[in-house]
Amino acid sequence: MADPALKSGPRVRPQHRNIHVSQILHYRLPLAGVVSILHRVSGALMFLFGLPFMLYLFQQSITSELSFDSYRAVVGSPLGKLVLLVFIWAYLHHFCAGIRYLLLDIHVGTDKDQAKSSAGVVLGVSLTLTALIALKLFGAF
Repeated sequence: MADPALKSGPRVRPQHRNIHVSQILHYRLPLAGVVSILHRVSGALMFLFGLPFMLYLFQQSITSELSFDSYRAVVGSPLGKLVLLVFIWAYLHHFCAGIRYLLLDIHVGTDKDQAKSSAGVVLGVSLTLTALIALKLFGAF
């Protein structure tokens, strides 16, 4: 005899739809997804804004004594230090996440729990290093 569960008709399939723009703030992204998005943001930030800013500072530091004083004024101001700190965070996060992705590419830590913990390590290490550099940059030690 045939199984009655098979004769009940077509199976109802779940519908997966994309989220709407108004739902973005309520969507809970996994930690690995947050690290991935921040990796992209930090790379774009360094390329689009960090590189021109660093080249400008380098030019100001080597042109003349007057331009070097201008460089020191920019780097010495609290706003300049804050901008430098954002670029430092971008570099550190991009570096740490890049190492994580290289390990994932060679199939190290691809299990769900390992990937979640490595994402937490990336965030923890990059933020800790950024905080230590911020303390040094703002003169705490």
